[in-house]
Amino acid sequence: MTATIQFIQGINETVIPEVKLTRSRDGSTGTATFRFNGPDILKSDMQDKGDITGMYLNDEEGSMITKEVNAKFINGKPQAIESIYIIKSPKDWDRFMRFMERYANDNKLSFTKNN
Repeated sequence: MTATIQFIQGINETVIPEVKLTRSRDGSTGTATFRFNGPDILKSDMQDKGDITGMYLNDEEGSMITKEVNAKFINGKPQAIESIYIIKSPKDWDRFMRFMERYANDNKLSFTKNN
């Protein structure tokens, strides 16, 4: 199974997000902010597919879900989606990183660390 991101269950988002990670000093908690510029889910032919119910990070281990999903508007039109996934424990952090590694490998992405 490939790692996928969905906003409506069953419909994979093909636009690759920019992902920013923050981690607490002790490494036990953090946040992952996903920004999708011009995502499929905002295209007019998607309006009849259903409502955005959250962001679903799916892989062979299951799904991680966040309801923190917001559209960003420019001149009254939705242009981007920003979603925040909260990482609440070291176990959650490890699980999230396993998903991101699979997603990166499936989409030929790389990780860049800020200094």
